[in-house]
Amino acid sequence: MTAGRALAEPAAPVEPLALAGLHASLSDPLLDAMTFLNEVTTRYPRAVSFAPGRPYEGFFEPEDVHGYLDAYLDHLAAQGLDRDAVRTTLFQYGPTKGVIAGLVARTLANDEGLVVAPESLVLTVGAQEGMLLTLRALCAGPDDVLLVSSPCYVGVTGAARLLDLTTVPVPEGPDGGPDPQAVRAAARAVRSGGRRPRALYVVPDFANPSGTSMPVPARTRLLDTAAEEGLLVVEDNPYGFFARDPGERPTLKALDRRRQVVYLGSFAKTCFPGARLGYVVADQEVAGPGGRRSLLADELAKLKSMTTVNTPALSQAVIGGMLLRYDCRLRAANARATAYYAANMATLLAELDRRFPAAGRCRLGVSWNEPEGGFFAVLTVPFAADEAAMERCARDHGVLWTPMAPFYPAGGGERRLRLSVSSLTERQIIDGVADLARFIHAEARATVAPAR
Repeated sequence: MTAGRALAEPAAPVEPLALAGLHASLSDPLLDAMTFLNEVTTRYPRAVSFAPGRPYEGFFEPEDVHGYLDAYLDHLAAQGLDRDAVRTTLFQYGPTKGVIAGLVARTLANDEGLVVAPESLVLTVGAQEGMLLTLRALCAGPDDVLLVSSPCYVGVTGAARLLDLTTVPVPEGPDGGPDPQAVRAAARAVRSGGRRPRALYVVPDFANPSGTSMPVPARTRLLDTAAEEGLLVVEDNPYGFFARDPGERPTLKALDRRRQVVYLGSFAKTCFPGARLGYVVADQEVAGPGGRRSLLADELAKLKSMTTVNTPALSQAVIGGMLLRYDCRLRAANARATAYYAANMATLLAELDRRFPAAGRCRLGVSWNEPEGGFFAVLTVPFAADEAAMERCARDHGVLWTPMAPFYPAGGGERRLRLSVSSLTERQIIDGVADLARFIHAEARATVAPAR
């Protein structure tokens, strides 16, 4: 057989990869649930969608990007960089920890009263990367456990799943956020089982998915409890900038006097998601061999150098220019957005109250919480609010929402759904709640009929 004929021979069929031979996270229903949600949204593009937790696009203007970039270039020139140095800053691989840490630190001081050294910051590809780096660094082995509030943002439970890290849910307290007594009980139960409760993950402001915010006394109790139990606190704060009275509830990190809080921030909601820019404040001291001392941020940078290498300088330049344009005061820059989201939430709650009058609400089995702002609220219904119900609602009534069950790591939330108001107009909310109410009444009748 000649070489030419050998090349023409049909190749033997390649055996498909066995899913069981890939990482176990790929078989996790959590990943399937999020994929289904994305797909069903594209299948019903005309539906009023209460599903996505993304900012309202009416606040974005394409030409602003050029202005922000120019502002940052002017900043570099004012710093004394010549054209060659500017070219290197924008187009080359940059420092792993980022190039706009000083501007971010100024913004945190102005907006949060949070004074941190720029060297304690790591700029990341979205807050999700910061979360992965933090969990990877903190959890040294299979006996380390992450406590999470329940319900909980699926991004952190998903990240833990990718890292083969065990999570233990802690129920939310009556005021929102993980209940301090439940945190204590969970930490001690983990320790009595021979494992180490390493950290607690919490979203204290307008939490995803519940929309709740922790009052200040609950925050101080939580920090005290975590310190007593030897827990670091991982604070995720993508929504705190939308508080109407920012001085009323300081972040956990602003209340931190023990350097026990690792702070995850994001510019997705306050600037725009397409930049994919987040950051970690990790000012904890790390003791190494031979008396070496470093910051946890330096250790996170080591991990980042082996994953994304560095965060894109162009994204940092655009966000840096936006910070400069607003004198490193994002709360002032987001005042219009804060009012918009608060008005949308008020519209949602008013329409729910109108469509489900108090007299028959209890009998029907419908209730909801009442966040004071942010993106999310949670509705309890008298039937299984699963993927099948969501698709029926989209197909027959033109409304999408998010099932809550995937947000409960240990199960629960089967009759609850999340409503996001951030990307909608007032008219869409009014019409969407009307159609959603019709769906809920129809499902309630269908649920009761078989029982009878």
